[in-house]
Amino acid sequence: MLRPVELEVRHLRALCAIADTGSVHKAARQLGMTQPSLTTQLRRIEQAIGGQLFSRERTGSRPTPLGRSVLTRARPIVAQMTELVTEAKDAAGFGVPGGAPRLRLGSTGSRAVPGWLRRLHARLPDTDITFQTDVSANTLLRMVAGNQLDAAFVHEVEGAPLRVPDRVELRVLVRREPQFVAVAATHSAARAGRAVRVAELAGEKWMVDPSVDGDWDGLRRVFAAAGVDPRIVYGDYLSAGDLVAAGEVVTPCQPTAQPRPGMAIVPLRDDPLGVRLVAGFRVGRGLGEEGDAVFRDLRAAYEEIAWSSPAYARWLRDQSHPALPVVA
Repeated sequence: MLRPVELEVRHLRALCAIADTGSVHKAARQLGMTQPSLTTQLRRIEQAIGGQLFSRERTGSRPTPLGRSVLTRARPIVAQMTELVTEAKDAAGFGVPGGAPRLRLGSTGSRAVPGWLRRLHARLPDTDITFQTDVSANTLLRMVAGNQLDAAFVHEVEGAPLRVPDRVELRVLVRREPQFVAVAATHSAARAGRAVRVAELAGEKWMVDPSVDGDWDGLRRVFAAAGVDPRIVYGDYLSAGDLVAAGEVVTPCQPTAQPRPGMAIVPLRDDPLGVRLVAGFRVGRGLGEEGDAVFRDLRAAYEEIAWSSPAYARWLRDQSHPALPVVA
């Protein structure tokens, strides 16, 4: 028998995470917990409240009427607590005149990030620059809106629009970045040295990370358009490389992905899957001119990594792009 808990802000934050991500699994990753731990915590919260807060469905977790009522009260409390902590830190001397300048960044993951940070450290040697990653672009944008981050570099999959908070403005870095596919180096698509059609990979097992906002929705749209229904393996992109190299799976990847022993990066014929790369800044309390400089550093870092990525550089030349489709 689970003992009821006394509700705390962390419990309300967990409820908001489950509602925002639509999944206990995704929420657990966002919160840095294991799924069983969060499931147990949710059961105790529901016991304390006296009713079921989420209905478990095949597509994820949806708030029940009681859950929606609780979330209506929980969200302002979580937001106010976040703001309280942030203001307290500022009052203690972080990010205010006389204190150490601070720059808090986030990203969904990109090979451009190290170059971005390198440029920022060189230009802002006295600034305390912190960085964090999250598979959820929507989570990072909410953190920008809640003054937990100053800027976030994220991607938006075609057909799966981001949920942009009212207090966040987006600056477009790349209007449309093509998505490639990682296959084993021994795969016929790698040996052919050409772009591969989605239909040619219909017999493969495709690995997709369902916790990455928009990725599965985008792939389903591509499969439907190609008239294929391949086998799907759910996993973590960070661990996919070994399975790809072993010939067990193929997986979508960024065009800037670096090939590794046993693995090749191959463009998709007819460019069926693309993403928009954007940086989110907080409206009204953004970085001003400094934000422009932060964005320029990101653009320079992306261009550097794009042209140093063999598969992407060949694709750009084959498409007769005089330059990257980057906003000036």
